[in-house]
Amino acid sequence: MIRIFCGYDKREAVGFHVFVESLIRHTDSAVAIIPLIGEQRDGTNAYTYARFLVPYLCNFEGSAIFVDGSDMLLRTDIKQLAKLANSQYAVQVVRHDYRTHHPRKYLGTTMESPNSDYPRKNWSSVMIWNCGYAANRWLTPKAIGDSEGAFLHRFGWLDSEEIGPLPVRWNALVGEHKVVDDPHIAHFTLGIPAIDAYQESDFAEEWRAMARLGQTAPDRINV
Repeated sequence: MIRIFCGYDKREAVGFHVFVESLIRHTDSAVAIIPLIGEQRDGTNAYTYARFLVPYLCNFEGSAIFVDGSDMLLRTDIKQLAKLANSQYAVQVVRHDYRTHHPRKYLGTTMESPNSDYPRKNWSSVMIWNCGYAANRWLTPKAIGDSEGAFLHRFGWLDSEEIGPLPVRWNALVGEHKVVDDPHIAHFTLGIPAIDAYQESDFAEEWRAMARLGQTAPDRINV
């Protein structure tokens, strides 16, 4: 069983359902899809902090995948990501190193916000968690509740060598990455194609086709 925790924010619920549809349609593996809903503290999404609870929610055992989900499209079998789990690391991520081309995101919606640059930006949007890794036992609800977002998203409780790599195709940032060969996850980090400003994004038509396959309506929103 592959455990997959997906971020859920009611303001872009259509994006969550499109991602889940793309996940189900691309795999024949047994998967447990767990919507991850948190309390809005800061940041863009309601699950900004909840993602760090995954090891705790798994009783600090085994491995699990976290994906932002609500602003993503899966284009291949999730089991191929699960196969990359490596027990020598506490967590594995795509190690993005970029400066954004867009100073604001979610344009024209109530979620519109500054799109600031910071170290390890977007590293935490796709993670393979080694839930049983000793250092991850620090991630209790209290510790997460007492911590700043910057500390968590930069994996401040870990040494750099405990953060393993993933190929960039597992977290291709639409509108930021100009060329990624055969993206496995298209990440609409600036805003999903259901938002007017991103109707013409790369992979937008593929996203809309998946929405239609899942009979997810509407395929446009004004959050």
